[in-house]
Amino acid sequence: MNLKSIAAILAIAGAPISAQAQNPPAAKVTKADAQNVYKIISSDKTKSQAFCDIAKLADQMEEANAKKDSKKVDELSLKADELGKKLGPEYASLMDGIQDVDPASEVGQEIVSTMTALDKLCGQ
Repeated sequence: MNLKSIAAILAIAGAPISAQAQNPPAAKVTKADAQNVYKIISSDKTKSQAFCDIAKLADQMEEANAKKDSKKVDELSLKADELGKKLGPEYASLMDGIQDVDPASEVGQEIVSTMTALDKLCGQ
């Protein structure tokens, strides 16, 4: 998975999962939030596998989106949403909060770095 796919995970997978976030919508994410999500996912094989499966789905969503196959994108998005629920409320809160984070900011860069580190666990 490349940086573009990581952005797709953040944008596509984060939106449906945000409904389960337990933080109020105004909660701002921090570097510590991203690091906590890394620790949670990387220390649990089931969660690591779910994250890797979401990464694969994000790649497929990107391809379907390029082909303008909205039905396939919706189908894959639902699968990603179900997998995202396995990653826990911390992941959901992080995904919900990144909607308001500037990707060029320090926090934005930390989140991208965290997702990249998690991606390396997938062995792709």
